[in-house]
Amino acid sequence: MRTSHCATSHAETRSRGCADRVNSDGQLYTIEGIAAGLIMIMTAYLVVSATSVYTAGDTHISDMQLEQLGSDALKMMDTPENTTAQSELQLILTPASPDAGVFKTTFLNLVNGKAGLSRDHIQFTASYTCRNNLDNSIATNPLSYSRNLSGGEHAVRVTKWVIVNKNVCGNNYFPVLDRAVLVEVLMWRD
Repeated sequence: MRTSHCATSHAETRSRGCADRVNSDGQLYTIEGIAAGLIMIMTAYLVVSATSVYTAGDTHISDMQLEQLGSDALKMMDTPENTTAQSELQLILTPASPDAGVFKTTFLNLVNGKAGLSRDHIQFTASYTCRNNLDNSIATNPLSYSRNLSGGEHAVRVTKWVIVNKNVCGNNYFPVLDRAVLVEVLMWRD
């Protein structure tokens, strides 16, 4: 049976200095272990804090989502049920005075609807722009709004070209033809 040179007897161990060496080695390994652990924790902290920096440049992501939501809502409103029918947006713009109430109800239902019972709090103001053939001028007319834009909100702009078969913007002296009307919506979250 082999024994180590430090394990023969207590008296011999003292004379050879093995106990002092074991205690010194153990302390050294403990200090190295603690230092290595602190270095790993600091490295992990620096990596995590460096990758999750939130800057002002990242705020455009919510704007892009809001813009896409508004664009999708206008596309849905401008999609007819079949190939011979007019879209809901065309029907809203066709009367001599566009139907602001129908636009407001439909648009708010589309942009504020979420899965579940809660609803989003998106507000908007909408207008439409068309060309007057009499004097070749451009006219912008209010369409609808859910709340007035006070200037403190951060609004995004969504537009959609709509083809209507109507004399819009004072084109009453010209034949009724398909005309392009630009619907513009400014929307923001409350």
